[in-house]
Amino acid sequence: MTHKVLVLGAGYAGLVAAKRLARQVHGDEVSVTLVTACADFVERPRLHQLATGQAIERVPVAQYLRRSSVELVVGSVVGIDLEERTVTTVQDDESRLMPYDTLVYALGSNIDVDGVPGVAAHAWSLVGTDVAAQVCTQLRVLARQNGQVAVCGGGLTGIEIAAEVAECFPALRVTLVSGTRPGAWLSPRAQAYLARTFEALGVTVRTGAHVREVRPDELALDDGDRVPFELCLWAGGFRVPPLARVSGLAVNSQDRALVDGTLESVSHPGVYVIGDAAAVTGAWGSQLAMGCRTGGFTGPKAADIIAARLTGREPRQFRYRYIHECISLGRRHGLIQFLNADESPKPVVLTGRKAIAYKNATLNGAKTLFRHPGPALPRRGHLTLKADLTHAGRAQA
Repeated sequence: MTHKVLVLGAGYAGLVAAKRLARQVHGDEVSVTLVTACADFVERPRLHQLATGQAIERVPVAQYLRRSSVELVVGSVVGIDLEERTVTTVQDDESRLMPYDTLVYALGSNIDVDGVPGVAAHAWSLVGTDVAAQVCTQLRVLARQNGQVAVCGGGLTGIEIAAEVAECFPALRVTLVSGTRPGAWLSPRAQAYLARTFEALGVTVRTGAHVREVRPDELALDDGDRVPFELCLWAGGFRVPPLARVSGLAVNSQDRALVDGTLESVSHPGVYVIGDAAAVTGAWGSQLAMGCRTGGFTGPKAADIIAARLTGREPRQFRYRYIHECISLGRRHGLIQFLNADESPKPVVLTGRKAIAYKNATLNGAKTLFRHPGPALPRRGHLTLKADLTHAGRAQA
């Protein structure tokens, strides 16, 4: 009987995990199925470019899977039955029940629009290509009226959106609102460059107060002040969907699934969680920072771990080392902050157009990984009865 591996999510983690795993097993012994709600791969780090009218490459997930044995299913995951080992998906009002033996949960995260009143009703968040296109239309209209745009959030997403909008639409009055100084985690040199770039682009930075409520035409801050806008772009942090918790997986207070050193759920053997959905502990703390880098590290490793277990080998524990923070500030300015092993900032930074080229190379490198996930030479091991029975026994324990 074929061992069924189901991978949920075709983002930076799931896509690579599915393809890399398929290269390490025999298709007649282990089937790998990739489930995604979107037929096209969404390059989330470039959505702010799309929102300002720039063209970005749109690649169907099926194109990345060419010459791979991975089966693609387009549909939204609406339920997981961990006892029966089934997943329910919906596409065009038709539901489908999919059984699995091994599950890889890689449904990622999205911008949190529920934490502050009024965000969902009165603000826009760049959660996909369709929304980014709608935002672009609104920005063009406002630019002809010298309108006001408020960007909420001083993290990477907010910084990049504010800079991109200000550069592409210089007639707009852009205000970046953040409780703390944007880029406060960067080195002094990087912070100084960021401040100079915002000043050159005409971005007003408002710090020292948090947004208490988003109203139809203004932000109400917790210090009593108000920031008017005609368009609000919300980038106030990410959250994962509650599906892992609702399904019964052990999660932390942020609904990220708890996993061990092999990225396997601590509560349900045979379920692996990767990318933003996972709370991976280590020298870095109780969990990795959310972002495409998390998927880029955990996806390939999960594939190797699952392949090892299915073929009777001992897997290696997950290891992680991040070396840089890549920030685009429009198309003429960029900032690369190099990091120490503990992810504290080094004094070394790269700025300007060279930094933009560096970030583009990093993002394009991820797409190269999608096409060539490795191993360089397929090392297809046979499914071992011992490995299969051992895992089944753990699942029933």
